[in-house]
Amino acid sequence: MIEAHGLTKRYGAKIAVNNIDFVARPGVVTGFLGPNGAGKSTTMRMIVGLDRPSAGSVIVNGKPYAEHAAPLRQVGALLDAKAVHTGRSARNHLLAMAATHGIGAARVKEVIAITGLESVAHKRVGGFSLGMGQRLGIATALLGDPATLILDEPVNGLDPEGVIWVRQLARHLASEGRTIFLSSHLMSEMAQTADHIIVLGRGRVIADAPVAEIIALSTGTAVRVRTPDAVRFTGLLAESGAAVTSSAPDLLEVTGLTAPRLGELAAGAGIVLHELTPSSGSLEDAYLKLTEDSVEYHAGEITEKVSL
Repeated sequence: MIEAHGLTKRYGAKIAVNNIDFVARPGVVTGFLGPNGAGKSTTMRMIVGLDRPSAGSVIVNGKPYAEHAAPLRQVGALLDAKAVHTGRSARNHLLAMAATHGIGAARVKEVIAITGLESVAHKRVGGFSLGMGQRLGIATALLGDPATLILDEPVNGLDPEGVIWVRQLARHLASEGRTIFLSSHLMSEMAQTADHIIVLGRGRVIADAPVAEIIALSTGTAVRVRTPDAVRFTGLLAESGAAVTSSAPDLLEVTGLTAPRLGELAAGAGIVLHELTPSSGSLEDAYLKLTEDSVEYHAGEITEKVSL
């Protein structure tokens, strides 16, 4: 479990993380999102003791990271996949890390197999592709069989098969009761992987809720209705307080009433329905709406500057 209370980090006059509170729980994949400069990396660095908070605290599995006698056995982290000795082989890098915690060669062999590095285990890390470097970083994070795993952009550089593998790995580890704290800019992948989402904007928590709740609250829910009696049904819906738009003579988009209620109204009025489909926005839609006031540059601004 990761628990942050009033967590704050200042760099001179700049406040990178501003008095945030959150909890990442065991058995849950928690997605950690935010625009560039929102404070995500600083927060993750404070979790693993690389940066000291200016105020507040963050604990992992009941203690600050630095107070764990064997931190690799408690917390596995991938924050920078390039932070390796490029002259070593993947196997030797893992053996060196394992030696710091008394972890045997059998576990090194096991994480090499888990991450699909067998064919390159004896090759120098300096010649690795970006994707292979990511796999090595994940293998390092898994070395101590930790209860908590922190992964910053773990699918960066991976091919589609690798992206699916990371998703399945995260979900499997969470099913074992581990805490999975995952940062990514790929909203479609996060929507399939995370159970819970925390969104930062300008150093503050601007959303902290299950994925479905964030999507529903941020984008709303509409119901797609197809009926040959659209005109009469539109009048009935207006009387019931619903908002209706139409993009075709027989097609309505209705907000303000649930699909079951729409079905009841149609049945009561003898109106035939050919389609009644609830729909909602995507996590990407919700994220863009939540962070629209927190991004440094908007697409329109960039286009305007380029045209000048």
